Amino acid sequence: MLYHKTFIHKSSETWVVFIHGAGGSNVVWFRQLREFKKHFNVLLVDLRGHGKSKKEYSKEEIYKFDEIALDVIKTMDYLDINRAHFVGISLGSIIIRAIDKLAPGRAESIILGGAIMQFNIKMNVLISIGRLLSSILPYMWIYKINAWILIPSKKHAQSRKLFIREAVRLGENEFQKWLRMSSEIKENVQGFLKKEASAPVLYIMGERDHMFLPMVTTLVKEHINSKLEIIRNSGHVCNIDQPDIFNECSIRFIKSISE
Repeated sequence: MLYHKTFIHKSSETWVVFIHGAGGSNVVWFRQLREFKKHFNVLLVDLRGHGKSKKEYSKEEIYKFDEIALDVIKTMDYLDINRAHFVGISLGSIIIRAIDKLAPGRAESIILGGAIMQFNIKMNVLISIGRLLSSILPYMWIYKINAWILIPSKKHAQSRKLFIREAVRLGENEFQKWLRMSSEIKENVQGFLKKEASAPVLYIMGERDHMFLPMVTTLVKEHINSKLEIIRNSGHVCNIDQPDIFNECSIRFIKSISE
């Protein structure tokens, strides 16, 4: 069972499930929790190998995205959460789409921040270099390089520091397991490009997320059930860079679906 925390609202029956990215933990949502608790029931989880879920999965040698998605579904089943609004950041966007693929109808809506929804040449090169150097360099060197590429601006140094700090907690063994899933990431993304989600989708992207914003902009034009909000002065980890705007957009979208 995944490590999880629940926050129960005194009157709302609406659930929001937060899914962090690779190298993170439920801590990355600290700037969302206070505001979301005012309106909804909230479920935070640590994905397998991350945070306080790390020990339970440490002996497994290989991870699969469908298995990671099933971990979340089983946690929801354990808590009798039949349907929920899902909020994800970065690689968490792929986990949420995998959940929707395995259990269509469980998502009332989907909110994807800093979404990874397509692989361009830069991303493919980045992954290839990472896999090549993983046997030569300490994993933290590779992770720091990735952090600087994804979050290059000095204005977003706090987001980058959090990104790197959570990677330290992840550890080398878990990093290698997730790195080995890179080919599976590409396969999943290709499927998600062709088929829309079963629920309305809101993409929230930072205007300085140069790696992924162009691809999401194109995707939203092709998917009828998707919308895009672009946050000014924000990078890849937009829920930390501009939390007030991220929260406002997300809560407004959820309420438009629920009411």
